[in-house]
Amino acid sequence: MAEENKKTEQKMEAQKQEVKTENKEAKKPAVAKTSKNENLKREFALVNGFNLSMSPKESGHICDMIRNKNVDDAIKMVEEVIVFKRPVKMTSREYPHQHGKGIAGASYPIEACKNFLRLLKNLKANGLHHELELEKVVIFCKADKASRPYRRGGARFKRTNVMLKLIKKEGTNKKTKKIMEKK
Repeated sequence: MAEENKKTEQKMEAQKQEVKTENKEAKKPAVAKTSKNENLKREFALVNGFNLSMSPKESGHICDMIRNKNVDDAIKMVEEVIVFKRPVKMTSREYPHQHGKGIAGASYPIEACKNFLRLLKNLKANGLHHELELEKVVIFCKADKASRPYRRGGARFKRTNVMLKLIKKEGTNKKTKKIMEKK
C-alpha cells in the first residue's frame, strides 16, 4: 500500500508541474517590451484644476488673456497681473472702469491669477516631462462652473474647474505665416 501511495503522489506532482508550466507559458505577453520613455511621449500636456476657489467669470477672462500664447509668456502675463502691472480685460458689463490705455473695462483678479500661476507652472513641467518643444506649442484653456457648496446663511461659494492644455501651433493662418517669415 505504501508503494501505491508513493506512485499516486508522484503522478499528482507531475500533473502539478505540467499545469504550472502551461500557466507560465500562457501568462507571457505577446507584445514586445518597450522602454518607459516611449510610452510617455505625447502630442500634448494637460493640467486640470478641480473645484478651485475663484469666480468662473474672472477665470474665463484670464483664459481669454492667455489662450494661444506661449507658456513662458503666459506665466509672465499672470505675474504682471499679480503685481498690478497688467490689467485683465473684462468685457462684461460689471466692469466699467478703465485700467489702461485702450481697455474699456478691466480688473486685477489677484487670487484667481495665483491659482492660474500654479497651474501654468505645473503645465510647463508636464510639457518638459513629455518632451514637448515649448517654443512650438501654445496654450488651450477653458474654465467651467463647478459644484458650489453652501456657506452660512444659505449663500454659495464660487467654484471653478479649469483645464489647461499644451497643443502644437497651427501655422495655417496668414497672419502667423507672415510673423514666422519675418523672424
